[in-house]
Amino acid sequence: MRICAVDLKSNEANICLIELDQGLFEVPDCRARKFTITNASDTEQMRHFQQSFAKLMEDYKVDKIVIRDRPMKGKFAGSAIGFKLEAAMQLIDNMECVVFTSSEMKESLKRTPVLVSLKEIGLKQFQEQAFMTGCAYLNK
Repeated sequence: MRICAVDLKSNEANICLIELDQGLFEVPDCRARKFTITNASDTEQMRHFQQSFAKLMEDYKVDKIVIRDRPMKGKFAGSAIGFKLEAAMQLIDNMECVVFTSSEMKESLKRTPVLVSLKEIGLKQFQEQAFMTGCAYLNK
């Protein structure tokens, strides 16, 4: 199963492709590491984001999108733009999308910790949360 794990920060969608094959994780190369939107009020930008993201999922034969859940209120609440990006991903035709909660993620990582450095697998620091989300989801 190949998934695209997503961590939303403000107006960015940081992504990481992860594949689970016979109990081993593989992080395939991907032409995009993040998607950024400058004006969430612009319908054309939102459409472009959704179409670009959908094309990436199609090109890399992704089975499922896994989005890291963010609280709606409080100190660590997600931004309005982030929730718009989340909705755009959830509405992509013929693509299963799951919002993975923090409690499920903590429980999965507690049972099966991920002991690998990002540099070893060729990821950037900003992709860490997306990678951890993907690993936790595939190990649940």
